[in-house]
Amino acid sequence: MALIDSNVRKLAPDAAATPAYRSAPHNIEAEQSLLGAILVNNDAFYRVSDFLEPKHFFEPLHQTIYETAASLIRMGKVATPVTLKTFLPADTDIGGMTVSQYLARLAAEATTIINAQDYGRTVYDLCLRRDLIRIGEDIVNVAFDAPVDFAPRAQIEDAERQLYALAETGRYDGGFQRFSQALTVAVDMAAKAFQRDGKLSGISTGLRDLDSKMGGLQPSDLIIVAGRPGMGKTSLATNIAYNIARAYEGEVQADGTIKAVNGGAVGFFSCEMSGEQLATRILAERTGIPSSSIRRGGITEMDFEKIRDCSIELQSLPFYVDETGGLSISQLTARARRLKRQKGLDLIVIDYIQLLQGSGKRGNDNRVQEITEITTSLKALAKELNVPVIALSQLSRQVESRDDKRPQLSDLRESGSIEQDADVVMFVYREEYYLANKEPRPGTPEHEKWQTEMGLAHGKAEVIIGKQRHGPTGTVELHFEASVTRFGDLAPDGQVPDRGY
Repeated sequence: MALIDSNVRKLAPDAAATPAYRSAPHNIEAEQSLLGAILVNNDAFYRVSDFLEPKHFFEPLHQTIYETAASLIRMGKVATPVTLKTFLPADTDIGGMTVSQYLARLAAEATTIINAQDYGRTVYDLCLRRDLIRIGEDIVNVAFDAPVDFAPRAQIEDAERQLYALAETGRYDGGFQRFSQALTVAVDMAAKAFQRDGKLSGISTGLRDLDSKMGGLQPSDLIIVAGRPGMGKTSLATNIAYNIARAYEGEVQADGTIKAVNGGAVGFFSCEMSGEQLATRILAERTGIPSSSIRRGGITEMDFEKIRDCSIELQSLPFYVDETGGLSISQLTARARRLKRQKGLDLIVIDYIQLLQGSGKRGNDNRVQEITEITTSLKALAKELNVPVIALSQLSRQVESRDDKRPQLSDLRESGSIEQDADVVMFVYREEYYLANKEPRPGTPEHEKWQTEMGLAHGKAEVIIGKQRHGPTGTVELHFEASVTRFGDLAPDGQVPDRGY
């Protein structure tokens, strides 16, 4: 007990030096000056209306005055002390003044509307500071009284989500821009494409024919890669991710950051496979040794040297894997932002959409609404980080009931939002997979026909571009080695394909 008392005595002087209560950041004079400017000249409202809302004012009466004035002005009416007093409580006492007297004083002491935007920004920024204090208090309180099932990591991600939401709303630099600004960006992109190897405006996938159809992977694009099980959609994604990481070349910018001039850093969210399974698959793709042989240990000494050399190369690549299952979309976006900030990020791959979860805010939502939230958030993430996002998706079983099993946009599961939010939708289709399951009885004419069809389809895959906002749709044929799940360029007739190892 004595120890506690001595600690209290030690803390007493410091506690006395600290004010018992600190008022939240606010500036009543700035709020009054802004409201006065609006009441004198309603044009002042339009200088702040695109970013300032009633909730940004500290004083509740000022919130009511601003909201009422905004309603009148938007209806085409005049907002003055005379028109406003009708809509405000007449019995309110403001420092000994009535509402009518207070409104008249605001107008009388108003400055010119030239300063309206500056006052608006002051009010807005102080509201952001109050929100930061609220988030900080929430972090402290939750950390003290956290429930058993709420892990610290979950609290960090929740805090990141709140801070990001505040950062996104905390902007008053949006609105219209001169078309010349957008034109400059477009010309810069064309210049970079002209200078870059392969003449691509985006990041090269490492697959020649796919690049020529798409111009590479474009920043801020949401690219959906869909297919039925066994078609190789994960293989295509890992192939592209590896090719981009392998081609990475960084350049130090004036501010000290490193920017990719070729290839890029890759963040791979593997919701289905473990990191070890993904690594085994990539080793098989690069060495040409089937992953089943690697797992069983059925390899020669020469094969093992190949695997060792390949693994040394892979270790140095800017290729980052997150194997967490059941990720929510808010967790995924928080981790992507963190990777961008800490290591750099030029491509995000998600395997696959249907294994992600929504934010869980609307517990009664059905799965279609949850997928809508996920795809909308992925598109927003692509724009925010200015990187392409490749998201894999399943297809519905209705594909199997058709004679021609080539996928269509309508085959996407929960297709409405996926099709709508995506900039590019690609389907992976292999005729060989379906033919292999339909082998007729040997010795029959049907079997001979089947062998001919198998010969034509062997080692081939189709990537069907069903939607592309900035380019043509159509089909790209690729070479596919099923044993090592590797895609490559299809060699012209009469030439042996490049095996890549």
